[in-house]
Amino acid sequence: MYHVSFPGLNLDFNISPVAFSIGSYQIYWYGVIIAVGFMLAVFYCSHEAKNHNVDSDKLMSCIIVGLVTAIIGARLYYVVFNWDSFKNDLASVVNIHQGGLAVYGGIIGGLIGGLIMTKFEKIEMLDSLDVVSGGFLIGQSIGRWGNFTNQEAFGTETNLPWRMVSENTYGLGVHPCFLYESLWCALGFVLMFFVWRKRKKFSGELFFIYLVWYGVERAFVEGLRTDSLYFSPLHFRVSQVLSVILALGGAIVLFVKLKKTHSDNDEEEVSSK
Repeated sequence: MYHVSFPGLNLDFNISPVAFSIGSYQIYWYGVIIAVGFMLAVFYCSHEAKNHNVDSDKLMSCIIVGLVTAIIGARLYYVVFNWDSFKNDLASVVNIHQGGLAVYGGIIGGLIGGLIMTKFEKIEMLDSLDVVSGGFLIGQSIGRWGNFTNQEAFGTETNLPWRMVSENTYGLGVHPCFLYESLWCALGFVLMFFVWRKRKKFSGELFFIYLVWYGVERAFVEGLRTDSLYFSPLHFRVSQVLSVILALGGAIVLFVKLKKTHSDNDEEEVSSK
């Protein structure tokens, strides 16, 4: 049980990481929250597929396979870059119900499995990515609250009004990084669904917007966190560097594709005159 407070907001909570037990087996809120986020993301993708001319049944096959590879990828990413915690206890590698899943590993793993399935199902890859981008934002926004119940993924000490204090922060007020990312992803979803989707110029546009949107936030927030995964030889934060790469890559693709789309439209207007 954790006693968590936000003293600047006069908020106090008593939080147990355990949701309930089945016999001697404990089910953690972390897993329950991630499952809820996934189900809502699936519901969104199923509803949204038709707006991108994607067969929802075929897309579901891709998502199911992507879920399996996402879990594998999330765990492998965490284990590889936190190897010292596992090298003497290899059996603990599969013990994921208490945490230890990396968001980027899940995204990479899910994309690999899902994109392979788009080939088997013969559906448009980029349009499918546009659909699942909104699902990613839903899942990430909700899933980050699993970090709250585990009292992890917080940042350095701060005196800001929304600072968080608990046993795991050793009584210090810290940046609630889980909250930053949750709110940022929620805002991104609202913008994607209500604004950008209606102005889509080319297949894959929403996916590359997602890369920029999430990459920028994660690059900043990762710099605040005290539990980042490091690439030991060069001692840099893996997820922070990856975020910068994805944000820049997404921005470059958007710039090139939008410029090409604009040029093509100009040529069509000239030829029609």
